[in-house]
Amino acid sequence: METVFGFDFGVKRIGVAMGNTMICQAQPLKVIAAIDNAARFSAIAALIAEWAPARLIVGLPTHPDGAEHEMTARCRRFANQLHGRFNLPVELVDERYSSAVISAKRGEVIDDRAAAIILQQYFDSQG
Repeated sequence: METVFGFDFGVKRIGVAMGNTMICQAQPLKVIAAIDNAARFSAIAALIAEWAPARLIVGLPTHPDGAEHEMTARCRRFANQLHGRFNLPVELVDERYSSAVISAKRGEVIDDRAAAIILQQYFDSQG
């Protein structure tokens, strides 16, 4: 059984979810609202030290037709930084519509729930 983290990367916040390969059920874990990269990666390092995930999953946003945009490149860079800093396998998962399926009130922070949807998509695709 392996612990797996899922990330919903954003410029202002990063949603984090966790699950394991035994029950393949994702759950929201934390929203990291750090302003700079050093603080973001410090918070991620603390979570990795606490939970020891074996794999990291990052949501990859694209346009509805699959075309890439500015956030696609930022998420790829974030995934590369995770791999480089923590030496863990990182996989990208299509995150189109992950936030759209969450019913939220205006202004409500849903990044951790979006990360859980991304991670659940990964588990479901593993068959």
